[in-house]
Amino acid sequence: MAEYERSRTMPAQPEQVFDQAADAGRLDAWLPGALHVDVGDPPAVTVHEDRTGHDTAALLRSEPDQMRMEWGTREHGGYTGWLQVAGIGSGTSEVTVHLSFFDDSHDPGEQAVRDALDGSLRRLEDQVRTRSGGATADGGDDTAG
Repeated sequence: MAEYERSRTMPAQPEQVFDQAADAGRLDAWLPGALHVDVGDPPAVTVHEDRTGHDTAALLRSEPDQMRMEWGTREHGGYTGWLQVAGIGSGTSEVTVHLSFFDDSHDPGEQAVRDALDGSLRRLEDQVRTRSGGATADGGDDTAG
């Protein structure tokens, strides 16, 4: 089993960040470019992965009161993940994404996962800034978990 975790600080209230991350209609805007989510009958979703060309049945749950999202494959249990937003004061939030791969065939490797997570968190921050009319200063902080 392989586990990966990345975090990023974002200059916005945690509710704003979570609302943007959990917007099912806009998941493709911040997820890795090779993943596409079709939200059919939540929590059931279908994930298309460009790398393999396959569609995978998955679950996606959003817990707004906990500012947490959880997801994973339904039939084969290949991977799971979660996103957690936490307020850290002064209108700033920390977003943490964690992935667990239970099947090596689903794990694209440490560097690929880190790059994908960092890119996703950057795109999410860009969306939050655009939506909230945020500042243009960097403010982001990539950290390993």
